[in-house]
Amino acid sequence: SSLLLMCGVVVTMGLCRRLARRRLRSRPLLFAFLVEMFSTFQICACTNELSLLGNVEPKPHTALTLTYGFTVLHGLTLAGSTCNPCGTLQPMWGGGTSLRMGGLKIAAQFVAAVLARAFMHFIWSLEMTEPHFGALSQGCSSPMQTTEMQAFCIELLFSVVFQLAVLRAESVSPKYRVHLIALLITMLVYAGGNLTGAIFNPALAFSLHADCFYDKFLSYSLVYWIAPSLGKLLILYVF
Repeated sequence: SSLLLMCGVVVTMGLCRRLARRRLRSRPLLFAFLVEMFSTFQICACTNELSLLGNVEPKPHTALTLTYGFTVLHGLTLAGSTCNPCGTLQPMWGGGTSLRMGGLKIAAQFVAAVLARAFMHFIWSLEMTEPHFGALSQGCSSPMQTTEMQAFCIELLFSVVFQLAVLRAESVSPKYRVHLIALLITMLVYAGGNLTGAIFNPALAFSLHADCFYDKFLSYSLVYWIAPSLGKLLILYVF
């Protein structure tokens, strides 16, 4: 049921993007906002559901396999979308995207994060599958299982590694690039998922752990917003 739910989200968001391309080409700002929102919603909703499947046996093979598979699926279906505020910084830094357009896309990403969380909470409240039982009663299911400074360094390092890999993979054929990026993300999740969640995406982090941001805003904004953004800026400055 969880797999069907995630596949349904992918198909539905794909149809929404297709409809936006047909109807809104003459309104570039609204078009860019909606496409980025639909794409980020897809990633956030699917990852929220995947977070409930981490304890499915055999551990951690099932969770890692699903992470790789859906990362490949996202890569194939979301071409042209960043779905990550850190990724939006690159064209803004290089002058390829205006400050207005970049801000619009980042706003779309956080709107999608909130909508995806609300949607998944509604689905979980229906308790259609076993992983959904009690999902809403967890509150702040903190992914930070280490000190704040270590978590900051881990998310910073993972952001640097990921963003550097994305830049270096631009010269690789798209059909291979998506698998390389998916493999890297899966490896990072395996390496640091038990310490920080290995998220390195501010919008996704807020969608997954909004309750934790409410409870410990400064701590979580430092680790899950500032650290990955700083990692991206370091890559842009150096390269």
